[in-house]
Formats: sequence, structure tokens, C-alpha cells
Amino acid sequence: MPVKFLVVRFSSIGDIVLTTPVIRGLKTQVEDAQVHFVTKKSFLPVVANNPYIDKIHLFDNDLNTLIEELRKEDFDYIIDLHHNLRSFLLKRRLGLIAFSFNKINLQKWLRVVLKIDVLPRKHIVDRYLDTCYLFDVENDGKGLDFFIDPANEVELTFLPEPFQKGYVALVIGAQHGTKQMPDERLGKLCANLKYPVIILGGNDSVKKAQEIIRFAQLYSSSNENIPPIYDACGKFNLQQSASLVRQAGVVITHDTGLMHIAAAFQKNIISLWGNTIPEFGMYPYVSTDRSYIFETKGLWCRPCSKIGYKKCPLGHFKCMNNIDVLAVAQKCNELMS
Repeated sequence: MPVKFLVVRFSSIGDIVLTTPVIRGLKTQVEDAQVHFVTKKSFLPVVANNPYIDKIHLFDNDLNTLIEELRKEDFDYIIDLHHNLRSFLLKRRLGLIAFSFNKINLQKWLRVVLKIDVLPRKHIVDRYLDTCYLFDVENDGKGLDFFIDPANEVELTFLPEPFQKGYVALVIGAQHGTKQMPDERLGKLCANLKYPVIILGGNDSVKKAQEIIRFAQLYSSSNENIPPIYDACGKFNLQQSASLVRQAGVVITHDTGLMHIAAAFQKNIISLWGNTIPEFGMYPYVSTDRSYIFETKGLWCRPCSKIGYKKCPLGHFKCMNNIDVLAVAQKCNELMS
């Protein structure tokens, strides 16, 4: 008989992408498995084309309606990869055998507040996979998944001519301000790159992109070979942005959803870390020869939060300001060449 799983992850883009090895593992390693997935309606584009998902259920701020829909499916097990109040209520009301991943909140609190490091040196993907140990699901080594609808593929001929021969994708958005490098620093970074740059972000990153370009132009007086910069913020949907990431030579990014999408495409990733730390287990899930992490180590105040703040609580923002952007540019130029 088929085994019917309900995998739960309400948000966010990056976290949903990080669940894909579990989805693929259940579908391909458990005999006659049917895999359903629950997420917020706004995150449908992240999973809409995943061939390992048999059915998607969308949460649209009405938990009662969602639960009534799920009750009709007669699931065998719940794999809770969110483990919050909403998923707790869902599990309780469905009354099924459930497996929930360990959020290591205590270890994170100790690291943030008391600076005691007892964090497991284990990526969140592998902690997600631990929830499936009773079903003998193992890490298949195939990494993350992200599937783009062909209608959302961006042809290189759509881009200005200089970008059709290769470019760097610079992902500037992040959920919190303390995860974002200041505009002036990113402008200096762009001015020292030798290849065209496409700036990626949502509508909320439009002004930031304009400031980055302005600062890059200011630095051009000392660098006559400033590369062409294309501001793509707010001009492409998520899947189209993913297409641009897939076709980039190098992806420079904060800790964002597009960072994990870049990992799904096995890109060369340069990630910039501010108030949070890779040791929380959310670093790019790619081989070490494709992932280059830049961070300011040794700051007594870092990490100041397991998530982030709008602004640096102490005002100095050394975690980002002290990152050597010239070294970042040099590494990117090396990878592109």
C-alpha cells in the first residue's frame, strides 16, 4: 500500500529550498511513497515545479480551512520541518504520527546571549533529514533542488549585450538590515570587479540598488574599468531571478533565499555574513570548493541575534563594515577568469 507523507514548511524561500533533499528522499527511497507539501500561498513558486511533490496544499491565513482540506487526504505521517506554533496546532488537530526537526534553539540562545558555543557542526539539511531516519531515508548526495518553469527562463539575449558573455550576480536583499552589507561597501565592491554585474533583489531593494550604483560610480574615479551594472531589482519574479542566478558565473550574496537557490544550481558562491554566523547551519549547501565565506571573526558581539535586526544594536556594524571588499572582488575575479 502507498505510504502518504505530509511535509510541512510554511516559509521562507531559503528554508523551503533547504527541505528539498527530504522531499526527494521520501519520494525516491520509500516504496510507493506519496509526498504532499504544505506551505504559505506566497511561496508556491518555490515548489510549484518540483516533480517529487505529488500535491501542494497552500496556507492562506486560514488554518481551519487548511486542516479540513488535509483531513480529506488520509495521511500516514507528518514530517514537520517548521516546528512552530502553527505546525504544532496542525499536528495536534490532525492527530497523526509526526516527526519534527530539532531547531537547536537552546544552543543558539547560548551562542547569542552567553557566547557559549555548543552548536552542532551539522548543516540544517542534515538535521532535516534526521526526521526521516525511521524510514531509512539517507542523504543521496544530490544536494538541493530548484525547478524553473520553462516559461520563466530568462534568455541571455534579453539582457544588454555586455552581459550576454558572462556576468556576476550580486544578490543584495536580505530579510534583516544586519544581514545586508552597507551600500557604500557594495558600491566599492562593484567598482573593483572586472566583469558585468547584475544586481538582484525584490521591490524593496530598488533604492538600495540605486545607491550601490551611485557609490560604484563615485569609486570609478580611481578605477577607470568599472564594469557595466544592470539593476534587475523588482523587474523579475522569483523564478526569473533564479534563472539569472543559474546562468551567472559567480553569485555574491548575503544570507538569502537566492543564496540557497544558487546552491541548488551548484554555483560558485561568495557569501557575506553580518550579525549571523554560518555555524547556525544555514551556509551554502555546496562543496567547499564552490563556497567562499567572508565574515568578520573575533567580534565579541557577534552573533547578536539568531535572525537579525533592522540596524546594528551597537551602532558600529563592524561585522559587515570590517569585511575586506577588495578581497571579495579579487576572489570573484579569480573565479570568473
